[in-house]
Amino acid sequence: RLHPDFLTQQTHTNNNTNNIIIMKLAIVATLIASASAFQMAPVSTPASVIALKANKVDRRAAAAMMAGALFAPASALASAGESPKFSVFGIIGDGTSLSEGAAYGSDQTAKTYSPYSPYSDSADAAYLKAGGKSGAEYVARKKAVIAETKVRLGRLDGYIEKKKWYEVKNELTRYMYETRGACTFLATSVQQKEAAADFFRAIEKVTLNSTMKNQQGAFDATKEAIAKLDAFEKLV
Repeated sequence: RLHPDFLTQQTHTNNNTNNIIIMKLAIVATLIASASAFQMAPVSTPASVIALKANKVDRRAAAAMMAGALFAPASALASAGESPKFSVFGIIGDGTSLSEGAAYGSDQTAKTYSPYSPYSDSADAAYLKAGGKSGAEYVARKKAVIAETKVRLGRLDGYIEKKKWYEVKNELTRYMYETRGACTFLATSVQQKEAAADFFRAIEKVTLNSTMKNQQGAFDATKEAIAKLDAFEKLV
């Protein structure tokens, strides 16, 4: 025979379980009703709009056919029954795959410059075929930088006269950024290197005097820089 307290407790447990089930069902019903509330009501579409959409679909189909024709050669890279090809820096996987050398879709029949580059080996470069840095064309380009530098130095007196110190520094750092490299390349002998160093010190004086807004010092330094560059140019 069961104790009355036990029967009362069992009844409360069953009631709680039923209440939880009813709450869950109510929540599910609420979510379904909320979702249906966001459904758009059907709208009638005029015949003209339907025709326009059909026209767009036809255009898209035509564009898809053209794209398929253009990229058809690329599909030849894959063969039926083969697993995907990949390579990790040529160490793991297939080194001939398009993932190697970051050269996606490019011609990899020629050896690349490095596993990290999509460019071919520089041995066939037109730059090297023309003689590289020792070629006449490359040397002429460096000498052209020296010639243009003389033009830039000739503008400094006008800027200094008007105390346009910002323009003076612009000329010394804008195009003439290439001047130091050109002088260093052309200077091969000890005498040429010393002449280049003298010119570098002279233009540094121009920069210093312009920063200090020393007009006469800037004039003198500019005159010295032009003379030093002329002396260097005669040596090369």
